[in-house]
Amino acid sequence: MCKCDKEKFYITTAIAYASRKPHIGNTYEVIMTDAVARRKRQEGKDVFFMTGTDEHGMKIEALANEAGISPKAYVDGVSGEIKQIWDLVGASYDKFIRTTDDYHEKTVQRVFKKLYEQGDIYKGSYEGWYCVPCESFFTETQVVDGKCPDCGRPVEKANEEAYFFKMSNYQDRLLKYIEEHPDFIEPESRRREMVNNFIKPGLQDLCVSRSSFKWGIPVDFDDGHVIYVWIDALFNYATGIGLELDDDGNIVKNEQFEHYWPCDVHVIGKDIMRFHSIYWTIFLMALGLPLPKKIFGHPWFNFGADKMSKSKGNVIYADDLVRRFGVDGVRHYCLAEMPYNSDGSITYENIITRYNSDLANNLGNLVSRTLAMTHKYFDGIIPSPDTPEPVDDELKAASAEAYKLVGELMDSFHIADASDEAFAMLRRANKYIDETTPWLLAKDEAKKPRLGTVIYNLLEAIRIGAILLTPFIPTTSETILDLVAADTRSLESAKTFGGLTVGNKVGDPKPLFARIDEEKLLAEIEAERRSAAALAADAANAATESADADSVNPKPEGYAIIGYDDFMKVELRTAQVIACEPVKRAKKLLRLELDLGYEKRQVVSGIAKFYKPEELIGKKLIVVANLSPATLCGVESQGMILASGEEQVRVVFLDPETPLGERVR
Repeated sequence: MCKCDKEKFYITTAIAYASRKPHIGNTYEVIMTDAVARRKRQEGKDVFFMTGTDEHGMKIEALANEAGISPKAYVDGVSGEIKQIWDLVGASYDKFIRTTDDYHEKTVQRVFKKLYEQGDIYKGSYEGWYCVPCESFFTETQVVDGKCPDCGRPVEKANEEAYFFKMSNYQDRLLKYIEEHPDFIEPESRRREMVNNFIKPGLQDLCVSRSSFKWGIPVDFDDGHVIYVWIDALFNYATGIGLELDDDGNIVKNEQFEHYWPCDVHVIGKDIMRFHSIYWTIFLMALGLPLPKKIFGHPWFNFGADKMSKSKGNVIYADDLVRRFGVDGVRHYCLAEMPYNSDGSITYENIITRYNSDLANNLGNLVSRTLAMTHKYFDGIIPSPDTPEPVDDELKAASAEAYKLVGELMDSFHIADASDEAFAMLRRANKYIDETTPWLLAKDEAKKPRLGTVIYNLLEAIRIGAILLTPFIPTTSETILDLVAADTRSLESAKTFGGLTVGNKVGDPKPLFARIDEEKLLAEIEAERRSAAALAADAANAATESADADSVNPKPEGYAIIGYDDFMKVELRTAQVIACEPVKRAKKLLRLELDLGYEKRQVVSGIAKFYKPEELIGKKLIVVANLSPATLCGVESQGMILASGEEQVRVVFLDPETPLGERVR
């Protein structure tokens, strides 16, 4: 990649951990980062936006074992699902990196070896407490009532040989850098937390390898050790744009890396600020590389006042929201409702209120009314603004103010405030309609020139609003610009009122956002929740009955019985039957070999009474993919296929065109 004349802007999200499907709180980060990236592209910058997945560690190894598949097969599935969700919400990333990519693993190994050879890493042993979800070690004094001080989950005793990084060697240098660069960590509250809670009290040496599990990048000079998550995962920001080391540990010249590094901003969740602002920064210092310009720690989305938790049943997923509110409806809520420094709140009631208020009533109504009047009074042709009045100046001033404030607020990562300013300008345009009463002007032919000016001003305000909202609701903004026949769509053109071409013909009015009936939609959501819970209960009952009927291991050890409250843990995937045969000594059972696209597995099902093997081969169906293996009549079953009925069982077959391995919910 060649350097260009444009000013570069390199932005990243934290890479998502490939353990489970991300909820809307996780998805917010990529939506926010995308909005910033789109804004910088509007400003003419050479933007590189990177995201991806973190795919190693003890937790993933354990989850893969529970699912009865290899860790690589497991992360292939989850990483693919994460990428699908990022694509679904309109993330315009330039690179999706995976820490299982071979180039990443190779560079991380060489980085580890270089740090070891220059004395930053030493070999020792660790004895203390370990939190599997956080993948972090804690001392006796840090643990709170036997639980992780970060996430509150139980910790487990750990004692193993490991390599450690001498963090204390860089403590003073890091503190000096942060003090000399007050904008390095934002918001300010996060900077104070890092300095006062972690750096000034003294940095402990950091465990950077593990020897108690295998799923990780091997330490190539010491068998039995894998490189721990922080060196592995954090270096994605550099390897993804071309950082390489040769066999001697020297950094290889790479035009792309030299062009884009240092990163302009790492966008991360507030919970991993320590790892980025301290660990990552020190690793870069140790290698002699420039530090990122900014690390921004965003807050979280809570479900109402509570933290999202699968155990509480209050988790909301992006794909479910998109199905109900559309991509731009979801993007708008996330970006408009997350404060700069404090946690945001998400409930279906709040989403509906925000959707109706901003998108249906304000934006949608303004566009629809204005287009309708343009067609009614001027046959859809943009009229000339030849008859100005003082009230017009107020609308123009509001547009100019919105242009200025949206830019300033986006630059300082006050994303919700930037969104509010854009919608405030649109509300001013709606008020302008009431002030100018175009329907009354239309009654007097002598006032038609003034009517034309009013219509032009409304169309122009809409054009400017659509340009300002492009980073937030890109698809809708593009549609609006088409509808108002905008020839000029650059950000710079929104700075000056009057960019529409007189004589262009606007599009026909159409609803951009239909108003939502809150009571009806909430009832539908509740009905879906009850139906899903009933399906989970039926699946659990079917599993128990199938095992009992065979009088063999009625509750096989490790068999995952999915209860009513645990439905959100169920992983349903599409698969195709590629082989099928009866199970010996079991009249009711068939052994099905399934192709999930990313792997093959066998499932035993009690449907022999209802289907012949040849009737199933080639059919596509749904499999519960994350059940622990069960042994039925001596044959291992690695999942369960979905079927309905009791007296007459019917397998749920899918359209032949259905892709394999897709997540059903």
